[in-house]
Amino acid sequence: QVQLVESGGGLVQPGGSLRLSCAASGSIFSINAMGWYRQAPGKQRELVAAMTRGGSTKYADSVKGRFTISRDSAKNTVYLQMNSLKPEDTAVYYCNMGIVPLTSYDGYDYWGQGTQVTVSS
Repeated sequence: QVQLVESGGGLVQPGGSLRLSCAASGSIFSINAMGWYRQAPGKQRELVAAMTRGGSTKYADSVKGRFTISRDSAKNTVYLQMNSLKPEDTAVYYCNMGIVPLTSYDGYDYWGQGTQVTVSS
């Protein structure tokens, strides 16, 4: 069984920084793409940042230059460094990984439990 556990959310003032972490554990054969999504109240879940297995990245236009996605492959962990935070960044943030379990030849989407990020003075 595969599990994703997130950490690092919280309350921060505008202009501040937070770092989110998401660690995958369990019977993992390989991890393909990794990404972070967010969902604000009354809005649809949106992609914030993503990284391919080869290390290519992409970002939502609203976070370019402020957020950075990175990974530690040895730890099966993906990070989201968020700088210059704005009130409009307030949302629940979810990590997502495409993982091939040890028990399968197919890959599946796995999600973290979500972590609240609130940007407010």
